[in-house]
Amino acid sequence: MQQFEIGANEAGQRLDKYLKKLLKEAPSSFFYKMMRKKNIVVNGKKAEGAQKLALGDEVTLFLSDDTIAGFRGEAPGKEALKQKYPTARLSILYEDKDILVINKPAGMLSQKARPEDVSANEYIIGYLLSSGQLKAEDLATFTPSVCNRIDRNTSGILIAGKSLAGLKRMGEALRNRDLLKYYQCLVTGNLADARELEGWLTKDVGTNQVRIGRERTAGSSYIRTGYRPLSHYTWQGREYTLLKVQLITGKSHQIRAHLASIGHPVLGDRKYGGRKADPLAEHLHLPGQLLHAWRLVWPEGKTLTAPLPERFQKALQEIGP
Repeated sequence: MQQFEIGANEAGQRLDKYLKKLLKEAPSSFFYKMMRKKNIVVNGKKAEGAQKLALGDEVTLFLSDDTIAGFRGEAPGKEALKQKYPTARLSILYEDKDILVINKPAGMLSQKARPEDVSANEYIIGYLLSSGQLKAEDLATFTPSVCNRIDRNTSGILIAGKSLAGLKRMGEALRNRDLLKYYQCLVTGNLADARELEGWLTKDVGTNQVRIGRERTAGSSYIRTGYRPLSHYTWQGREYTLLKVQLITGKSHQIRAHLASIGHPVLGDRKYGGRKADPLAEHLHLPGQLLHAWRLVWPEGKTLTAPLPERFQKALQEIGP
């Protein structure tokens, strides 16, 4: 027999969904059979798969330890956990019991693209495990996760939910556009005035590339991007503009594609910047676009700012007075 107390990250879900996470190797038919025979009970009473679990509920399994261990799958040892969730020196901008906000470096994925990838998500879980905020057994029923995504070669603010409550709160705020998201980027050409761009974005899943149109088409999404020039530069006769960009809607590659669509791609953007690399990008040996998720503003006015990365600062020093 084993007992499990429902915590904040498990509360609110159906019993059968919880059991499937807890005993991942067991077939669903097994759960319902055990509930009928009262071998699985909640708070000492007969349970049904559809019932919602509440904080503090006790789920009791009148099963042998060997049966439970077998259905749970072999728990990964410490070394296996370290390999799956390695630690890295995260630049933490904000943290509370439910939320973690980091300044993601360029070159790091937000989430896995392939099973063998190690992304910011794995590093965040590694940090929570190593700091004692998360236990290995917690991962059986809940996995912390990033709430927003930024491109691999884009640096800056990345939000993660440490708890189910944090994931729900941040997910809802992002969907409702309650969080104001500002970026900085260096673009080619001279942009003199502030402007708000509108358009329709269509994504090609096969090429992982988007295109921007003026009219709505099948499968397209409406987008809005605002920008304001901060500084202008000239390098070897070529003009560049440092922009403050507001991501009003949040779609894949939106800023990069939207600015490229008006003839001002982000410097170093190999996907949307055209076939021929900009001479300044070649001179600086840029591995990717100079785009940085710079500032996040909560509805209540709390503001987080991620400092520009070193490569971005060096680029501005190279071309600026």
